[in-house]
Amino acid sequence: MMNTNIHTADKYPILSVEQAQAHILSYFHPLEAEEVSALEALGRVLAEDVYAEADIPPHDNSAMDGYAVRYQDLQGAARPRLRIIGELPAGRVWPGTVGPGEALRIMTGAPMPAGADTVVRFEDTRVEGEEVTILAVPKRGSNVRLAGEDVRAGKRVLRQGQVVRPQEVGMLASLGRPKVRVHRKPRVAVLATGDELLSIDAPPEPGKIRNINSYSNAAQVLECGGEPLLLEAAPDREDTLAQRLRRALELKADLIVTSGGVSVGDFDLVKKVLSSEGHIDFWWVNMKPGRPMAFGTLGGVPLLALPGNPVAAMISFYLFGRPAVRKMLGHTEGWNLPAITARLAEAITRKDNRRHYLRVTLEQTPDGPVARLTGDQGSGILTSMVEADGLAVIPEDCHELPAGSAVQVLLLS
Repeated sequence: MMNTNIHTADKYPILSVEQAQAHILSYFHPLEAEEVSALEALGRVLAEDVYAEADIPPHDNSAMDGYAVRYQDLQGAARPRLRIIGELPAGRVWPGTVGPGEALRIMTGAPMPAGADTVVRFEDTRVEGEEVTILAVPKRGSNVRLAGEDVRAGKRVLRQGQVVRPQEVGMLASLGRPKVRVHRKPRVAVLATGDELLSIDAPPEPGKIRNINSYSNAAQVLECGGEPLLLEAAPDREDTLAQRLRRALELKADLIVTSGGVSVGDFDLVKKVLSSEGHIDFWWVNMKPGRPMAFGTLGGVPLLALPGNPVAAMISFYLFGRPAVRKMLGHTEGWNLPAITARLAEAITRKDNRRHYLRVTLEQTPDGPVARLTGDQGSGILTSMVEADGLAVIPEDCHELPAGSAVQVLLLS
């Protein structure tokens, strides 16, 4: 584990967000490859280079509906007249040759017939019986897509590490690649702890609350491309908690994410169980919300222990869990949430030296985006996340920011 002799409060070292993130990410690497269908590869990261085995397009073809002609037959007359010898739809090949004074009606995508080198658009012609009059003479080779114009055989078309978007799916189809190798999705076990937790469908009970974190954290795993393994919430009993964690190992999780039980409360048994079952460091991260955190390994599997308050758990996952999942997926960049610069709609005052992540709505104005607080910023106020477009980042050394100040905003959508 890392040397955490930085600064301590109580008995835990205090880390900056960057220090915590760098240490966590050092434990992760892209996962092994798996073969999936071209459509299933959407949003995934390629684990192989993809080369073209043939030219694309494979033959010269018409880029327009019109008439395939010999350019030399268009010379010498203001409005050349040619004899129509037939019609060629896409997907067919003309068996003959376009000879002198002839024109073949051709549709977009149809292979160019032998003898023809130019296509005249329909709108530039007038048909009279079996003849066509060319009203506007194009340049030689107009409206013809050449073989290999898009891709030459042997060319590397897609590279390892590239994210597959719809256009890459289309390219795989054009290459005749129904399957491709991508980094597999990480399996992330999600476990909430606490005697107070009720399942999502249980009737209300005095002193109990719904298990929010399991669902919001699992949804975050899905959102960033992972596969969540939703474990049954663990009450504040060492044996049950240890059993749940062992279940995560049985499910072959690549990452375990817990919430709750990492502060200094008497019933925070997660610290004790994690320390006995694995190799764990406990930290204070210099941020708000989300100060207490733990990270280490359990049976060789990285484990990220988040605070219990739902907003703190979500923000901590965005900052530390999301980058880990993205790195396992093979992403070499874009681990963090995308960010923009916005102006504050109201003044911000705070007393501590922690980095604050304030939930804000964003309004586009002629002078650029404006960030406005969603209201109560308590770490248990989930509506502050529901209504938020982003997280305004207030640096550690900023105690007062007047309205109109520029701030970085991490985008949530």
